[in-house]
Amino acid sequence: MIRIARVIAATLALVAILVAAPRPAAAQSPEVTAPPKPRPADHKPHAPSTKPSAAPSGAAAPATPEPSPAAATTGTNAAEPDMAYGAFQRGYFLTAFALATHRVEDKGDIKAMTLLGELYAGGSGVPQNDAKAAEWYKLAADRGDRDAMFALAMFALEGRAGPRDREASAKWLAAAAKLGHPLAAYDLALLYIEGQLFPQDFKRAAALLHAAAQAGNPEAQYALGTFYKQGRGVPMDAAQAARLWGLAAIADNTDAEVEYAIALYNGAGVARNEAGAAALFRKAALKGNPVAQDRLARILADGRGAPKNPVEAAKWHLISKAAGETDLMLDDFVNSLDADTRAAGEKAAKPWLDALKRPKS
Repeated sequence: MIRIARVIAATLALVAILVAAPRPAAAQSPEVTAPPKPRPADHKPHAPSTKPSAAPSGAAAPATPEPSPAAATTGTNAAEPDMAYGAFQRGYFLTAFALATHRVEDKGDIKAMTLLGELYAGGSGVPQNDAKAAEWYKLAADRGDRDAMFALAMFALEGRAGPRDREASAKWLAAAAKLGHPLAAYDLALLYIEGQLFPQDFKRAAALLHAAAQAGNPEAQYALGTFYKQGRGVPMDAAQAARLWGLAAIADNTDAEVEYAIALYNGAGVARNEAGAAALFRKAALKGNPVAQDRLARILADGRGAPKNPVEAAKWHLISKAAGETDLMLDDFVNSLDADTRAAGEKAAKPWLDALKRPKS
């Protein structure tokens, strides 16, 4: 199966679309439900993740390249390995182009059409040409290839090979999602949540998120977990929410790490594990998440889940506060510290605070 270049980063500039849950009393770790992060529409696709760094772009492959274990079997013979895709995975783009062209001419191979679109879209082994890429994607999409449909959705969204067209993008997303494309299902779910191109429909959005989550998409797992927490489009189910956040957290989704840590700390839908929650909060805090930084500060101030450490508690509170997180209880805690402890916390926070002041590139 052709893996379209990392266009997951290129999607709809949507509004914040899930409602944040209210903050509970200070006795528990406050719950904050963040919306799925919409991916910026002007972000360009990255190079294919399968491209090996060792192989130079445009290099010729060995005479008989060994097919990739992940390569799709396409064409008229289902047992025939896709040598074109195998070459593509290894970065032998000239060979991939030649083999894909032969497969199209000899067999009318749909996946080879999509691969040719990918090569032109990325300028891999051939001059970059969005118009030719779109032509090849369209040929494959018209013949039922879901990866080509998703690529056309991203092209329409970004204005590649033509003006930006959200309606055309939505049409191709719907077609790809119907054929089981997980990223298309996730993006289409966001459209149903947004309620502009389609009537707002949380039940339909939840079904699409479920399809994407089942395929292992961590953004969909996180968003569907939020749906289960709120009872939006699905029955309210804290255990399902925690399970999905746990899966997304394993995939290093920071928002899911925070939500799963909150569930662990409070024993909501999962067995209470304050030490495990503290470890997850620390992981997300180190990645710059202000909610995690605030919760870690509370844990270090109270000594629940980790040993008390007033210096570290002050440090993380000051960092999260500078990033916009408000916590009056921690304000009082820091103000109650003796001058030396407070100064040590401020010193520890300074590198982070200086980094927050720097202009973002």
